[in-house]
Amino acid sequence: MKRVDNLRAWLSERGLSAFIFPSTDPHSGEYVPDHWKTREWISGFNGSAGIAVVTLSRAALWTDSRYWLAAEEQVQGTPFEVVRCRRNVATAEELMEWIRQEASPEGSLQVGIDGWCVPQSYVESLQAAAAAVGLTLRTDAEPASALWTDRPALPASPVEIQPLDFAGETAQSKLQRIREAMCAQGANATIITQLDDIAWTLNLRGRDVHCTPVFVAYLMLLPEATILYTDPGKLTPEVARYLADIGVRTAPYLDIVKTLRQSHERSDLRFLIDPDTTNNAIFDNVPTTRPIVLGECPVARMKTIKNEAEIRGYRSAMRKDGVAMVRFLRWLLPAVEAGGQTEVSIDQKLTALRAEQPLFRDISFDTIAGYGPHGAIVHYEATPETDVPLEPRGLLLLDSGAQYQDGTTDITRTIALGPLTDEERTDYTLVLKGHIRLAMAKFPSGSSGTQLDVLARYAMWQQGLNFLHGTGHGVGSYLSVHEGPHQIRMNYMPAPLVAGMTVTNEPGIYKAGRHGCRTENTQLITHYMDGELGEFLQFEPLTLCPIDTRPIRLEMMLPDEIQWLNQYHQHVLEELSPLLEGDDLEWLREATKPLPPHSTL
Repeated sequence: MKRVDNLRAWLSERGLSAFIFPSTDPHSGEYVPDHWKTREWISGFNGSAGIAVVTLSRAALWTDSRYWLAAEEQVQGTPFEVVRCRRNVATAEELMEWIRQEASPEGSLQVGIDGWCVPQSYVESLQAAAAAVGLTLRTDAEPASALWTDRPALPASPVEIQPLDFAGETAQSKLQRIREAMCAQGANATIITQLDDIAWTLNLRGRDVHCTPVFVAYLMLLPEATILYTDPGKLTPEVARYLADIGVRTAPYLDIVKTLRQSHERSDLRFLIDPDTTNNAIFDNVPTTRPIVLGECPVARMKTIKNEAEIRGYRSAMRKDGVAMVRFLRWLLPAVEAGGQTEVSIDQKLTALRAEQPLFRDISFDTIAGYGPHGAIVHYEATPETDVPLEPRGLLLLDSGAQYQDGTTDITRTIALGPLTDEERTDYTLVLKGHIRLAMAKFPSGSSGTQLDVLARYAMWQQGLNFLHGTGHGVGSYLSVHEGPHQIRMNYMPAPLVAGMTVTNEPGIYKAGRHGCRTENTQLITHYMDGELGEFLQFEPLTLCPIDTRPIRLEMMLPDEIQWLNQYHQHVLEELSPLLEGDDLEWLREATKPLPPHSTL
């Protein structure tokens, strides 16, 4: 591969023995704009998770089980070998040990990585791992600018104002709250680097990133100024006036480095910096006249607690999404029985139905439509190469969502396309029991998601079954579909759960080569009651869509679980029936009929 040969020549000229290409960008985003997809450029592998390393003699790509087969196919005919990671992609120690073994004893012991595209905390772990095996990490080298001849430009979509009716709080109020949080930590300046944090803070949105309505920028708060660094061409006259009116100055995207270097002359600045989200290049330019305060960006937790306008927006978005889902589900079984439908075609159908809804802007993530054995691949995304036809039997796992201007949706339904095996019905019921047990939880305010996670797993644990992904994540308000820091999962996540947060509820069971089941609703955390020892909270389902009752083994369900499901379906019927008519309404009524507690299906 000529790219690798050119890279090796570039490495030799600069005294480097290896270069690391991660999957990240300068803003630690879930979706990476094409301009920063350097790992894909050098290796040809386009999966979302992976690390490529090129030395003077070898090249390797580390990726997890989701992408083993795809990676092998995509790097065929290149110098890259695929290293299969069982869970997470390679640790810093594994990478540096591999590089050290490949470095010639008489050659350079310097390893390069682009400091713009990795957070400071990861750089520190790489530096420690490199030192442990006698290597040195350099972050000042960046080969793509010189070698990637047809590199895509930085995204340049126009920025839009998110109306106050949807945002619910002015940008001035948010900036004031951020400054108060900084002061509480002993800082008077900060740099916000994550794009959804910037969009939320300024009540702006964009179209620079796949599935996420954000725009490429940095936001700096100084004692005397707030400065937005972004491409000036993205700012329409309306947006420029809006920013001026709220006291936000603007500057070109990369001028942030100039500002930071000029700030080294000031002795009054003390920056709050989040090393987990701030890239190494920015971090290295932050003034240190006064010690840097290392801590979480205050916006991360602020935006997780939704205000009344945002909650109204979620409810509106969920009704629209529910209408689209009902129309899709009514269409699905007859279409499958008629033949000709595939994983890709049903994804296209569902997206088209969502696009008919008011305020639809985009999907919120790439749809997971996994039929039969594909349902057992947790993050499966159908491609023309993997697409399979649907048949009127077995299970279809469908995980999808949409971006409406008033809210973001995320829903999974597992659907019986026809006759099922006893194993499929049992697994489906165990997953549903876990979903319901978690949905019914009452818990003290401030509990962590880890303390609740067992509720979703208890029934399946009794059968020796489990799942390895998280049980729940936050959902943004017309922002990122995956929002933290709060989560529900087995491994310890200390972020507290408080009223006003959204969080998904999505247990699953996956049996390789056979089938997968997952049931997911987006939920709102609300007040339940005040107890003697403080406030207690509960979950309110926001998602409005019937759960398929045909696969349920009723004899496995407890009475209160059936009662919850019947009440949920009654709620879905009440919310969606005014928006539907004809065959769609009749289908909804049938799909939400109450289940009898003591009979079988």
